[in-house]
Amino acid sequence: QVQLVESGGGLVQAGDSLRLSCAASGRTFSSYNMGWFRQAPGEERDFVSRIGRSTSATYYADSVKGRFTISRDNAKNTVYLQMNSLKQEDTGVYYCAASVASYSSRPASYEYWGQGTQVTVSS
Repeated sequence: QVQLVESGGGLVQAGDSLRLSCAASGRTFSSYNMGWFRQAPGEERDFVSRIGRSTSATYYADSVKGRFTISRDNAKNTVYLQMNSLKQEDTGVYYCAASVASYSSRPASYEYWGQGTQVTVSS
């Protein structure tokens, strides 16, 4: 079992940057593949980025490629999402998720979820 707590969201203007953090507790953090997802009001939860547990291989949705960077610090049990050049369409609740077995872009592949942190980008 792992518990996930996101932080770092807020209200920013288009073009600004934010860094989200997801702190994990419980089982060994390095055992988990980690993902970031986001959900806008009335929309489905969409994949943003993922990072592998041992190789730290990364993958991004096309919509954020070149603007967002995922990273992890296994010593601090934390995964980060650096978001630059934010756009209005990046607005939503951002969730981190953990999976022991899957390295996937599908939300259903992740066993554990945080409570989310709101990101609002104004024009």
